[in-house]
Amino acid sequence: MDLQERLEQRPIVDVSDADFEQVVIEGSKERPVVVDMWATWCGPCRTLGPILEKVADERGGGFLLAKLDVDANPMVANAFGVQSIPTVIAFRDGQPVNGFMGAYPEEYVNAFVDDLLPTDADRAAEEAQAEEAAGDLAGAEEGFRTALAEDPQNREAAVGLARILAERGDLDEARDLAAPLLPDEGAERVMAIVRVREWSSLQQTSRLDRARRLAAEGRWREALDGMLSSLADEGDAARDAMVDAFRVLGDDDPLVPEYRRKLAAALY
Repeated sequence: MDLQERLEQRPIVDVSDADFEQVVIEGSKERPVVVDMWATWCGPCRTLGPILEKVADERGGGFLLAKLDVDANPMVANAFGVQSIPTVIAFRDGQPVNGFMGAYPEEYVNAFVDDLLPTDADRAAEEAQAEEAAGDLAGAEEGFRTALAEDPQNREAAVGLARILAERGDLDEARDLAAPLLPDEGAERVMAIVRVREWSSLQQTSRLDRARRLAAEGRWREALDGMLSSLADEGDAARDAMVDAFRVLGDDDPLVPEYRRKLAAALY
């Protein structure tokens, strides 16, 4: 029976130095992983281990419990500076995010796992992101608003809703949602969209203002050429305008690497 078949039966697996990277680091990009570092001679480990397994079974695969015998697998334990066992480390998105040492009661373990797992608001935001990617903006907006009603501090929902509003032209609400989240990368892009849309009302009194107006109209190559040619006179303002344009276009747009190179050559 391979690893995937075992995990389908029970969300608990023994890990080793050899497969820790695959099972824990890579696996945590798909769902949270809780690593129980233990040893056969450790009395508190024998107390905590069954509690962790019970909680893992009750969560029905919401997270993976990975059990690591530190005596048999010292490399991982040393890498994480484990000096006392049991040590529990939680991983999400390839990174350790929380942990504790010692044998704690089931109530504490449940609270620890609750903090790790997605909330209802997280799930609503994730579904809304999928709807947005599929082009269902009305459904996505409703989903993001539902997530924020559940959790007004949900960052993904706030950025997602702000993004939709900014693209639609509801700039005040988009700014109110995104500004408190700076310097979050998604919020930075929303604020860039807001600024670019506001450029449509600029009076074309300078070369840079004309370039900004072109950007607001979506005439990106002309706009970037104009911003680039304004660098000598406008300096930081022209550079900042180009950075806003790059954020709005996104790294996948072929204009971005082209004009990043041109900007770097002009500046340095």
